[in-house]
Amino acid sequence: MERLDPKLMDDLLSDCKTPADVKNLYSQLLQRMINRSLEAELDVHLNYDKGERSEAGQRRSNTRNGKGNKTIKGEFGELQVETPRDRDGSFEPKLIQKRQIRLAGMEEHILTLYAKGMTTRDIEDTIKRLYGVDISHTLIAEVTEAVQGEAKAWQTRALDNIYPIVWLDGIVVKVQQDKQVINKSAHVVLAVNLRGEKDVLGIWLAENEGAKFWLSVLTELRHRGVQDIYVACMDGLNGLPEAVNAVFPKTLTQLCMVHMVRASLRYVTAKDTKGVVAALKRIYQSSTAEEAEHELEALDTEWGNKYKAVVRLWRGNWANVIPFFQFQPEIRKVIYTTNAIESLNMSLRKFTRNRRIFPNDSSALKSLYLAVREASQKWSVIHHWKPALQTFLLMFGEERVPLSAL
Repeated sequence: MERLDPKLMDDLLSDCKTPADVKNLYSQLLQRMINRSLEAELDVHLNYDKGERSEAGQRRSNTRNGKGNKTIKGEFGELQVETPRDRDGSFEPKLIQKRQIRLAGMEEHILTLYAKGMTTRDIEDTIKRLYGVDISHTLIAEVTEAVQGEAKAWQTRALDNIYPIVWLDGIVVKVQQDKQVINKSAHVVLAVNLRGEKDVLGIWLAENEGAKFWLSVLTELRHRGVQDIYVACMDGLNGLPEAVNAVFPKTLTQLCMVHMVRASLRYVTAKDTKGVVAALKRIYQSSTAEEAEHELEALDTEWGNKYKAVVRLWRGNWANVIPFFQFQPEIRKVIYTTNAIESLNMSLRKFTRNRRIFPNDSSALKSLYLAVREASQKWSVIHHWKPALQTFLLMFGEERVPLSAL
């Protein structure tokens, strides 16, 4: 784009004393640009320019037929747009379409504010304060409702064949049901694909988080195209590892060490907490599974008489504690805790905090979807991903790890 003549710029800005004046000038320029562009669109549609005479003795099949006026709302306030009409009504403008009352981008701003947890009333006030545009909360509700189809398509989309790592976790939301407010668990599946990119595979609502419902979620993932998962990371929910292996028999199930420590401390008095935590840390920070087992014996020797339940907890879950010792340190950092999905869940709670009670399941899922869409914009590729794939190849072989991914 060529630079405007400095004198022309000075003339345009001569009466602008404040940022509000500049905004007003921009609105006027934008309004003129839109109106001129709509006229140009009609010229193309009619195949002749405005004011151009027809050839002698010829009559045009379609001609101009005045203009229609309407107000368009955008980031720079309200614009008065003149939409030209043709006589046979076949003109369909592209820049500002028929029945369009908002400039492109306004919907995205509304959805972004909604995803951040604002109510429709809050968004109405914010849009008016920032842009000087009056948008009713009813209209805002219509914009957010329009995303329902997008959310449904996202929830049912086809998935990749392979996800090397998935995290399974849930958060609680309050939903109205049968004239009561009940807690429901939003089951969230966060995954890493073969390119090292994080992706939320879906969100499912149920009244309780349980292994039986997780089994239905995992079965759905299978139907949507997932054939293999290398490692599934989870908290200590009873029966969840078995549910994973029922659908994906080759998957390693890894319990979160942070959850294991928290569960252990339920049995420990405050004065012994520091000592028990240190002993547990020596287990999961070991170099090998053998060393970790030696540290578990040390835990039993030091604390077993006093806290038998802690030792039983670790021994009973040992098969799902030690898988991460097979991996290099870079991968261990990713899979030995559920921090990745807990960070996502923290974002979901932050974005939905203002809506303490959702009127129905659809409203809750829509808000969670928008929150996921907002949070995922900041995600980047997992660090040291190529070496991680090499490790997966050595462990699982070419039959599970495609060489094209390396």
